[in-house]
Amino acid sequence: MTMTELAPEVEHTGHQRLPGHQLKVRQSTPILCRATSLGRSRGELARARQQRGDRRHRIGAKQRQFERALDIPRKGMGGQQPGDLLEIEYLDIIPESYGWTRARPDAGFVRGVIDTPILVNWELKDGWATAPEIPGVYIPAGPFMGTAGLAPSHSQVREWTRRETDLVERGGAAQLPDPQDAVPSSEPIASEGLRTAPPRENGGNFDIKQLTKGSKLLVPVTVRGGLYSAGDAHFAQGDAECCLTAIEMGATVAVRFQVLKGEAERHNISFPRFTHPGMFAAGEWAAPKNFIATMGMPITEEGTQENGDLNLAARNALIQMIDLLRDRGFTKEQAYVICSVAVDLKISNAVDMPNVTVSAFLPEAIFQRD
Repeated sequence: MTMTELAPEVEHTGHQRLPGHQLKVRQSTPILCRATSLGRSRGELARARQQRGDRRHRIGAKQRQFERALDIPRKGMGGQQPGDLLEIEYLDIIPESYGWTRARPDAGFVRGVIDTPILVNWELKDGWATAPEIPGVYIPAGPFMGTAGLAPSHSQVREWTRRETDLVERGGAAQLPDPQDAVPSSEPIASEGLRTAPPRENGGNFDIKQLTKGSKLLVPVTVRGGLYSAGDAHFAQGDAECCLTAIEMGATVAVRFQVLKGEAERHNISFPRFTHPGMFAAGEWAAPKNFIATMGMPITEEGTQENGDLNLAARNALIQMIDLLRDRGFTKEQAYVICSVAVDLKISNAVDMPNVTVSAFLPEAIFQRD
């Protein structure tokens, strides 16, 4: 069992490659990210820096208190070998008091849908997130780790770099190793380190909101010791995280490991799996009783019929949801953030070609706090 103190994540800007080629995303506090262009004064920025400094001083005491409560032994995992399956059980994920969501016109799943950037500052208190930038919206807690996984092997790093380079050469999108924005910038990390986004067979930036307290993530082991890492803590998120950020936060997470000897090789498990023994969130939020949903199909704005394009169907469902929220008085920017932190995209139909259907579900209860 181990516990790690985590800071909120700005974006996936680079990697640190640790022994055994563990890839770990840089973590930093987002308050200062483009803050002046979003209307923050120098005094507010100074106070934000002070708050972060105060939080760092509390880390040690919080960790000791948490370890005593859970009786966590201070020792490494060990014993893991390639072919094993590592079970990672999330015992608890404790949010800090501040969260943030950022949306930009040039980022996210529906690019170009908003005109100006927006930074939403959430107060995380008593199981709810509220923000002055979006009044009248109450987001319930559903904390989870957006990024988690094990170290890849040398051969995996080479193969993944090859296949993603091939994708880019064929006109696809991938974030290849880039020395100019790598963190740290030393070689060979800068030129060879992979990003945690996109996620891969060893883990990475899954952003799976169901990986809450009580869930178990199972990841194939490919290097001795496994070398688990986690980050990108979220207070809440809609299925899709469409504007590229959820309610990002700092958190303390406690996990328990169990090594399943030879299980990955025995059952040919090459991708992660996950499970949860109950509801991943409170019942009324895991399966909202009161919701409204918009549908999307693969038809372009010009009226061209595409065949089975789930991405286009999802985009259209989100655009319809943004329009619905604008009809209720929200700006495009506010609506985009609400979609990212509370709206769930689900495939409703994947077989009725050409019009596969994606639905965007909005829980009405986020506007009605008891």
